[in-house]
Amino acid sequence: MTEKKIIDREGLNQLIKVLLDMGFQVAGPTLRDEAIVYENIQSIKDLPEGWTDEQDGGIYRLKKRSDKALFGYVVGPHSWKKFLHPPERRLWKATLNESDFEIIPEESDPRKFAFLGVRSCELHAIAIQDKVFLEGNHKDPSYQLRRENAFFIAVHCGQAGGTCFCVSMNTGPRAESGFDLALTEVIHDNDHYFVVETGSDRGMDVIKKIPNRKAEAREVEHADSKIAEATAQMGRVLDTTNIKELLYQNLEHPQWDDIANRCLSCANCTMVCPTCFCSTVEDVTDITGDHAERWQKWDSCFTMDFSHLHGGEVRTSTKSRYRQWMTHKLASWQDQFGSSGCVGCGRCITWCPVAIDFTEEVPKICGSENSNTAVTKENEAPHENS
Repeated sequence: MTEKKIIDREGLNQLIKVLLDMGFQVAGPTLRDEAIVYENIQSIKDLPEGWTDEQDGGIYRLKKRSDKALFGYVVGPHSWKKFLHPPERRLWKATLNESDFEIIPEESDPRKFAFLGVRSCELHAIAIQDKVFLEGNHKDPSYQLRRENAFFIAVHCGQAGGTCFCVSMNTGPRAESGFDLALTEVIHDNDHYFVVETGSDRGMDVIKKIPNRKAEAREVEHADSKIAEATAQMGRVLDTTNIKELLYQNLEHPQWDDIANRCLSCANCTMVCPTCFCSTVEDVTDITGDHAERWQKWDSCFTMDFSHLHGGEVRTSTKSRYRQWMTHKLASWQDQFGSSGCVGCGRCITWCPVAIDFTEEVPKICGSENSNTAVTKENEAPHENS
């Protein structure tokens, strides 16, 4: 294990500057549209200082903290896949040249990203997408280039959100691997500092370029206690024992109909999910017919056309589409990729307009009494995603 270091707020600012000077575009959390989202940042002034998020089924609100924490939130509507697997990407364009079209493939994106504030569940999600896009016979060269060029700065969670259940999925709150650097933010008495761990040679080279000192035992203890607090604060619990087999055995359970009566097929859950990877291809042309383009865009198994074949749609009902999503995420994903497709981030619960709760529905379908919502909903407010 490498020696842990301490940097202060200015050290974090220097870290961002060093990465920018190295040619990285630094992406991190920032405030926009009453949410904490991931965008390009230039300094710690862009971070959501003193803000946190309140989350429950169908509810997301920002509120002020009593301190000046820079990473005192959980996760918002964005995931890092928007950078590695963009929502839309042009594959090629074609221009009419005399009597034929000249097809021009899209050039590789030369940008290098440094991701600041990646949580453990999100690192696990990226590892899952690696299996989708980088393993097997057909690799995605665009994803591969972005992934190989990326620099990851994880942040261990110091608190859990109302819809988090990463402990149940063994994906957090402490990041164990997949990062170049990992930070634990500590605010204790009048001290505000970050305990830094290195996870790669690149990370070690970068930390040498900014002011740091060796972490004292008490500082490491304060950091570990913050992560332990987050472990004990999980807003949800999900029992995954034999979950694949139980879901396969209950494909006609009446609870699927109950879910379908509430589900809007809006696809919010798949859009915010950090592991969903469905996409479609769309060809567009201009009014003259002299120019055409092919675009890859995110799609969802909740849309009617996604399962369209030459004879019509395969999954015509909301029930069949929701069942496909959940059983793929928790069961057939294991057959396909050797792991669960869920990392317990809770986004699908928070951003569902009707608050359909993964952790409530699974035990009803599987007949288990061991999984349930770990928090009591008092004075239920109308569901809102602000």
